[in-house]
Amino acid sequence: MSQANGIPFVDLVSPHVELEEELVAVVKKALRTAGFIGGPMVEEFEREFAKFCDVPYCVGVNSGTDALRFALMAAGVSPGDSVITVPNTFIATSEAISQAGARPEFVDIDPRTYNLDPFKLLVYLETGCDRDRLSGKLLSRKTGRPITAVVPVHLYGQMAAMDSIRELAERYGLMVIEDACQAHGSEYFSAKENRWRKAGSMGDAAAFSFYPGKNLGACGEGGAVTTHDEQIARKVRMLRDHGQARKYYHDVEGYNGRLDAIQAGMLTVKLRRLSAWNAQRREIAARYNELLGSLRDALTIPYEPNWAKSNYHLYVIRIRKRDELQAYLSAAHVSTGIHYPIPLHLQKAYEYLGYTQGSFPVTEKAASEILSLPMYPQLGQEDQRRVAARAGEFVEATAAPAALGSMSASVG
Repeated sequence: MSQANGIPFVDLVSPHVELEEELVAVVKKALRTAGFIGGPMVEEFEREFAKFCDVPYCVGVNSGTDALRFALMAAGVSPGDSVITVPNTFIATSEAISQAGARPEFVDIDPRTYNLDPFKLLVYLETGCDRDRLSGKLLSRKTGRPITAVVPVHLYGQMAAMDSIRELAERYGLMVIEDACQAHGSEYFSAKENRWRKAGSMGDAAAFSFYPGKNLGACGEGGAVTTHDEQIARKVRMLRDHGQARKYYHDVEGYNGRLDAIQAGMLTVKLRRLSAWNAQRREIAARYNELLGSLRDALTIPYEPNWAKSNYHLYVIRIRKRDELQAYLSAAHVSTGIHYPIPLHLQKAYEYLGYTQGSFPVTEKAASEILSLPMYPQLGQEDQRRVAARAGEFVEATAAPAALGSMSASVG
């Protein structure tokens, strides 16, 4: 949807206008029953989302960050542990690890998928860790802490190489907690099992975010934990509700991390459209690939292995003059995003971890080159052609620098 001759990065208006009657009905139902916290609407969404992810258990919580934190805690990550993840992700991934009492330790990414590189994970486990002779636990050489879990992030909607990651986790005694916050409906072909698997179904547990801009977004905050493990699901239910096994009986100290009933009802309405919306995103991505194909000498389009079906939460290209292209597109009234410009290991919040520039070169190079183009199910073909045309103009202009100034003046 063009807005005042501009192309937004994401369109959160059109789907809500389309679904307005159904969404308003959810609010009316809550008002007329006073069912605001828990209850039938939350339970219905949990059943439907569990079915969608091909798992027996789903527990709704109030955010993706809490989903990951609770999943880690319920799976057995304890204060004093270390948990492996990537530096190329939103800080919520590492925040959840820290808030569970553990310490994040980073491993670099695959340069094509931007996800955890299984080979680098193997190298880290072999050269950065030792086995404790008495307990048999895997210990980090850097900190001396036991490493108990790995959190692969299914970034931009494409699942990480889960067969390899799970094999390494099994070999080294690690739990696998999927960060599936951007991967609603994404799939991975497991060669080991000879079948497609859904995001959220391949780890000991998984975390989803329903932040409004996600493929399945609430009209506010929301999240969920999915798992095959009944005990993990039970523990997450307690953690989200002040540690209560039943009302006023607190088995552990917990949190106020419940999913609001109104949000759950709205998510149920939207879940019925999610597969179609994801299919539209894949069509849009294929069209981008075609439109940008002639520019491949200057920019890199997303790489999707044959074992992946991305939900294309984001469509991310790479180009050396990223900031210049972003400014050029902005002048042409095309909105874009950068996910993420500063890797986690270089954030001020994580100075205490002791990483420096050069610690993760693949992530650092990607962070300087990635650019997210407009992507949402309602993105029209004409707007896509306009985005691609402006990108092509920029590539041509930067190949002939003298032309860039004159083109920038006329592009608005």
